[in-house]
Amino acid sequence: METRTDDDAKKKVWSLIKDVQVAMMVSHHEDHLHGRPMVAVDREFDGTLWFFTRWDAPKVEQFRKDPRVLLAYSDPDDQVYVSISGSAEILRDKALTDAHWKEAMRTWFPKGKDDPELALIKVEAQGAEYWDAPSSTMVYAYGYLKARLTGEPPHPGDVAKVKL
Repeated sequence: METRTDDDAKKKVWSLIKDVQVAMMVSHHEDHLHGRPMVAVDREFDGTLWFFTRWDAPKVEQFRKDPRVLLAYSDPDDQVYVSISGSAEILRDKALTDAHWKEAMRTWFPKGKDDPELALIKVEAQGAEYWDAPSSTMVYAYGYLKARLTGEPPHPGDVAKVKL
């Protein structure tokens, strides 16, 4: 699989993740990986993704020790899967908090955007991989029939690596 660097590939990554509400954020913790569901707070993508967290959350310390992060997006109904690798930075910045705050975040942060324990995770994306497979029942039926008759799997759809 070749690595794409063109703007269309970057736009494709955004088009695949923009409607996925929750990503699994994976960090390194001692000798193992640790994942947790997270909601990105922006609905635009310029190579940076933003998430809110608590300043004393375990992931904050994990990112201080090792900033590498993997975000995994999944939409099984549409057969869309995206992984984004990057680097995480923990920030406490009132202007950024105000800029990224959405009232729906109060569900997890009841004290609102003025909560002194509120922090932002800034993820600078470095690369992505996506799998955008056909999702209709007819395509699956065709794929099954092809596999049974020829012993060959169906084409998986659009698959690419993207350097961000």
